[in-house]
Amino acid sequence: MPVMSQEDSIKVIDGVNNVIKNSGVDTNKISDGYHTFGELYEHRITLFIALCTSLPYGKYTDHLRVWKSMKHHDGTSYDGWFIMGIGEDKGSQISYHLPMSKWDECNDPCIIELSEAPEWDGHTSNDVLERLKSL
Repeated sequence: MPVMSQEDSIKVIDGVNNVIKNSGVDTNKISDGYHTFGELYEHRITLFIALCTSLPYGKYTDHLRVWKSMKHHDGTSYDGWFIMGIGEDKGSQISYHLPMSKWDECNDPCIIELSEAPEWDGHTSNDVLERLKSL
C-alpha cells in the first residue's frame, strides 16, 4: 500500500477530527487500542496535582509559586472547571484547567487560592512541555 503524502494525511486527520467533533460522541471513550482519552486525561490531571503538591513549599519565588483559581484573570470561567498553575510571571506559567471534582484534592499548604488567575501569558502546549522540563 502506498504511503500517504503529508498533505493527504493532514486532510484525513482533519476529516476524522471533524467527524468526532460534530458527532456528539463521548471523546473520553476514544482509544488508541491501549488507553482511552478519558484515562489519559485522568493521568495528566493526577500527575499535575501530584507535581504541584510535591514542589517544596517556599523553594520557589513568586514567579514559580503554585496557585489555583475558579476564575480567569478577567473574571470569566468555564462551568465545572477551575484553573491551576505553577508560576505567575509571563514566560514562566504552566497551567491547566481541571474539573471541579478535583478542587479539594488541591487543598495543600503550597497551593495558594487566588480570586482570579494570573493573566495568561499565551503559553502553548509546547511551551508548557519545555517549562516542565526546566523545573
